Amino acid sequence: MSNLDEFLAGERLDDVVFYVSDAYLDDDSRLREVGTETDGGVRLILDGETGRSAFQAGTGMGAMEFAKTAMGAEGEIARTLDDGACPFAADADDGEDTDEGPDNDHDIRFVFAFAEAQNEEVGGLYAEGDVVHAYAHCTCGESYSHKWVIGDRDD
Repeated sequence: MSNLDEFLAGERLDDVVFYVSDAYLDDDSRLREVGTETDGGVRLILDGETGRSAFQAGTGMGAMEFAKTAMGAEGEIARTLDDGACPFAADADDGEDTDEGPDNDHDIRFVFAFAEAQNEEVGGLYAEGDVVHAYAHCTCGESYSHKWVIGDRDD
């Protein structure tokens, strides 16, 4: 089982996932040496403190501050934590059927994710099981979030 599979199964609740797209990451970035190359970027699964430090070094933002801003918009982030559907893509659609131009550029720049243990006292999703919190930043400049109960998603 890979580190990502373990994270998504709720077996790495103290770890975070940090994904950075190739378009956002310099070719000689140190993150390429410590992460796992994917088709479109680099994914790192690190203990919480190290992961938050790597996130700040890679993006210039504090991880939790980024998460707070991303919580303002709900989108869809792939279970692989390296892709998503920006909720602002529909806002940029001016009715013309074209994918060209900066207003229609909605690719993931980076993702930050962590999992939180089941907590029945909090209620809601947290009563149902461990919850993955994922936050993405899009090339359009907007950020968004997605959370789910571990085991409830098949994608």
